[in-house]
Amino acid sequence: MDLRANQLLSLLMDLEMHLRSASLWQAQLPSQAALASTQPFCVDTLEFQQWLQFVFIPRLRVLAETGQPLPLLCNVAPMVSDGDVFTGVNARAEIVHTLEQIDALISN
Repeated sequence: MDLRANQLLSLLMDLEMHLRSASLWQAQLPSQAALASTQPFCVDTLEFQQWLQFVFIPRLRVLAETGQPLPLLCNVAPMVSDGDVFTGVNARAEIVHTLEQIDALISN
């Protein structure tokens, strides 16, 4: 596994930790229909934190662990930093910072 993949896995663990500390991590998997949404970020079927937990993190983790190419571009942080997502959440700044690091790692 290369350095970039290891860095991504570490950042994904950080993101999971921040989501858990903010009580945004859930135990129950959404339905297959909810996960099969074709809308960006599954906005029609999932909350943003669910998309991070059940789509974003697992997909990037698989790519990093199996040595597959990462996406050429990632721009997820603005969903939190520029919007109303996680307003009032204690770990919001940490979540934004980690997502910015993931975006930069993938996009550069």
